[in-house]
Amino acid sequence: MSTFDAAPTALIVHAHPEPHSFSTAQMTTAAQALREAGYRVDVVDLYADGWAPILARDEFAPVDGPFKPQAEQMRAVKDGTLDTAVRNHLDRLLAADLLVLSFPMWWFSLPAVLKGWVDRVFVMGGVFGGDHGLFDDAALAGKRAMLLFTTGGPSESFQPGGAFGPMDDFLFHIHRGMLEFVGFQVLDPVVTYGPARMTDQERTAALDAVGESVARITAEILEATA
Repeated sequence: MSTFDAAPTALIVHAHPEPHSFSTAQMTTAAQALREAGYRVDVVDLYADGWAPILARDEFAPVDGPFKPQAEQMRAVKDGTLDTAVRNHLDRLLAADLLVLSFPMWWFSLPAVLKGWVDRVFVMGGVFGGDHGLFDDAALAGKRAMLLFTTGGPSESFQPGGAFGPMDDFLFHIHRGMLEFVGFQVLDPVVTYGPARMTDQERTAALDAVGESVARITAEILEATA
């Protein structure tokens, strides 16, 4: 039986400190499009939840000798002693068919709180390593992931020959080094370029475009798994 015989689950992990931002409106729009496509949507709002992004020694059992984070993650998975918040988020990640990382692009990468979520929740021994391998042999193989984000610069800046160069160059470390590394099939990102420079009418149209993009992507997923 396919996982899509029952309602699939989408986990959205959102990272923006302002609840009235365009980024948050974009996340809400995407969540609604997913619900309309038949997904059960689970939203993690990292700023609202006060997520602690630091992978620290004190969340593990006492360590004799140098602190080696991945070794301690492996031990915590084996011993059933993962930090409670990490265990909760890891369970939600493992239960999801689709992971959506929602964020504003800061310094051409993830905001620190979202990178800290990856540091703590992509647990060695839980999603890769230990009983799991890497890439196609990792724990999240067969699941999908997508980036949903905004930029400060216009789209032409992220083209070959543009001021910053191709967007794919900035996304490689996320797509390959984080998502594909733990087994995800990475979908095309949904990007709104420069919403701060838009009029209210343009932002409304941009949100409509986000909803349409998410609807198209989910239709392609459902067709592929039918």
